[in-house]
Amino acid sequence: MTENKQNIRHLGLEELVTYFASLGEKKFRTKQVYEWIWKKNAQGFEDMTDVSKELRTKMADKFSFPSLKVNATQFSSDGTIKSRFQTFDGHMIEGVLIPTERRNTACVSSQIGCSLTCKFCATGKMERKRNLDFDEIYNQVALINEQSEKSFNKKLSNVVFMGMGEPLLNYKNVLKSIDRLIANDGLNMSPKRITVSTAGVSKMIKQLGDDKVRFNLALSLHAADDKKRDSIMPINESNTIAELIKSLNYFYDKTKNDITLEYILFKDLNDSLEDAEHLVKIYRQIPTHLVNVIEYNPIEGVSFTKPDEDKTNTFTDYLAHHRVNVRVRRSRGKDIDAACGQLANK
Repeated sequence: MTENKQNIRHLGLEELVTYFASLGEKKFRTKQVYEWIWKKNAQGFEDMTDVSKELRTKMADKFSFPSLKVNATQFSSDGTIKSRFQTFDGHMIEGVLIPTERRNTACVSSQIGCSLTCKFCATGKMERKRNLDFDEIYNQVALINEQSEKSFNKKLSNVVFMGMGEPLLNYKNVLKSIDRLIANDGLNMSPKRITVSTAGVSKMIKQLGDDKVRFNLALSLHAADDKKRDSIMPINESNTIAELIKSLNYFYDKTKNDITLEYILFKDLNDSLEDAEHLVKIYRQIPTHLVNVIEYNPIEGVSFTKPDEDKTNTFTDYLAHHRVNVRVRRSRGKDIDAACGQLANK
């Protein structure tokens, strides 16, 4: 990207109006270019085919237009598509398209790498390089939407921030990207079909409540007592389960949005009936609409394994018996390292 040029995606509508007025361009030009930037997901000025070459050259001289490039694509036997995207400054991130009969979901990244070092996650083994800008997150979703239309003849229905990085440690960019996703002049998605997943940053969960966001929230819990959670998720040492319960209740009181608890089952670590009992107690303290029990996906250099089917069924049956709305989430894209916890630019 050329230095000292402003990213045109970072200009608001009014700033574009001022710019085109300074060139003596007609008013419709602003709407035309703005649509190319957002609705039509142009990847550069050259894509704006109904804008004169002269004007495209003027814009290119003044502004940069950094866009993600698809670096590699993998196709799973179950239909899942994993893409590795290259940023303007040469970093790699991954996003996943997960198709089902009822919905097509984009699982997107919010950071390049991650700083949280969760013991079971491949991304957690990577160094965090930087946050993604809001326009890079939007661009990622828009490119996956194009994949969805091309491969399955339908648009994305859902977006989950469950890819690389901790979304709440890139708070402003994540919220701004969602504003663009739900905007009429963006992808026009429903906020109720967007879920932000967090490893548990209590302060920022409360901030979501204060900002009265309209999207859903998922907490990656993965252990139902502090000692076990500390051992696999270092963030718990400064964001205890009790603190998270308080912040999630605060979030719900302010927004009334859905909260999901995510719980990966690890053999002989968090899969006992005692663990299930602790999970029930947490569930009853939060207005949670669902507990997603997730099968563990192996990654290199980590000794965790998943329990057998009987143990999983015993665990989930206990939850259901105690009136927990529980669902077992079967992993998609395991054969291409696209499943939960496996994203690491492989």
